[in-house]
Amino acid sequence: MSAGHKAPEAHEASDWLMLGALTLMWGSSFLFTKLAVAGLGFERVVTARLALAAIILVPLAVALRRPWPSGVKRWLFFGLIAVIGNLLPFSLITWGQRAIASGLAGILMAVMPLATLGLAHLFVPGETLTRGRIWGFLLGFTGVLLLIGPEALLAIGGDRGPLLPMLAVLAGALCYGVSAILSRLRPASDAVSTAAAVTTLAAILSLPASLGSVLQGASALVLTPSVIGAVLFLGLFSTAAAMIVYFRLIQRAGPSFTSQLNYLIPLWAVAIGILFLGEEPTLGHLGGLSLILGGVLLARRAGRSIRRALSEQVSSTASEGRREGRH
Repeated sequence: MSAGHKAPEAHEASDWLMLGALTLMWGSSFLFTKLAVAGLGFERVVTARLALAAIILVPLAVALRRPWPSGVKRWLFFGLIAVIGNLLPFSLITWGQRAIASGLAGILMAVMPLATLGLAHLFVPGETLTRGRIWGFLLGFTGVLLLIGPEALLAIGGDRGPLLPMLAVLAGALCYGVSAILSRLRPASDAVSTAAAVTTLAAILSLPASLGSVLQGASALVLTPSVIGAVLFLGLFSTAAAMIVYFRLIQRAGPSFTSQLNYLIPLWAVAIGILFLGEEPTLGHLGGLSLILGGVLLARRAGRSIRRALSEQVSSTASEGRREGRH
């Protein structure tokens, strides 16, 4: 275990507070995205939240005298995270939420750990796909199919179902899965300056699509108090504050602890959609969520068994080495 990551029993109250804060900020983003796209085009919502976050984070990093990142490798990771972890998922999910409920979008995001599972097998040492993990993946994939539903699958090429919006949200979840691997592999860097660099890059890259939508007159601006408040929440909390907390939690507690977000965010997204938007998830939605979370839990249980076996093997090898050294 690396020095920067705590053992499960060593997690402090501050780690759990950060995890809860991320759940609230990211789980609530689906509600506020739904409100924001009602008055703005999805491109402008993405640019507004990223630009607002950058305007907050860059001066904050300067005021706190945080070291500005340097090195080609570090900035390459920042650029990839800006595109794959911010620009693409924000755009895909915001576009998809024009046609589907915020609670369903939150449920679909539970697919993220399944994407991370397959990618970690390829890129992260010690994360090999075992039989238990494969069964967990298949169980979760069945949940995805149940979420989408046969009606949406039959609507390919027609106008009878929200298949494309749901696929867009699923693609956003895949982007977050890739971003989690990139965040795990990135060179060490300060949380505030990392968040400032990533959001600034993503905001700049989002400008062409946003300006293009304005020039084409894609949709008129409807700046109601709810729309303005939703954009402010997305920029200040779901992007700026959330990214600082996320990178800091990854550094302090490690990705395994942070991955518990995948269980909490869908539940919170469904709850606030029911409370504030009057959404009514179907039995198929809840059943699909149960299968996805069950698949993730099964895969994580298999992963813990692997790490326990490796730890025992290392301890046994070390003991044998010490015994041989005494002879």
